[in-house]
Amino acid sequence: MTELLERVIAQLKVLPADEQDAIASRFLAELEDEEAWKASFAATTDDQWDKLAAMVRQEITAGEFSPLEELFSSKPNNQ
Repeated sequence: MTELLERVIAQLKVLPADEQDAIASRFLAELEDEEAWKASFAATTDDQWDKLAAMVRQEITAGEFSPLEELFSSKPNNQ
């Protein structure tokens, strides 16, 4: 176990049981979600990746995209 995880567990131990359970449930859901994504990616065929890449290229050519600066900007869009 890593030092960071040990620190987290030490902090969790002092919380009330209902808070511990709530946090544990969130962690378990996150781990399950991560496993589902890994399985999905592993099951994706080269043909499926090629089709996805072709769709993205087509959207870019058609101008159907937003610059990353707009998607990940920390400023509101109206500024």
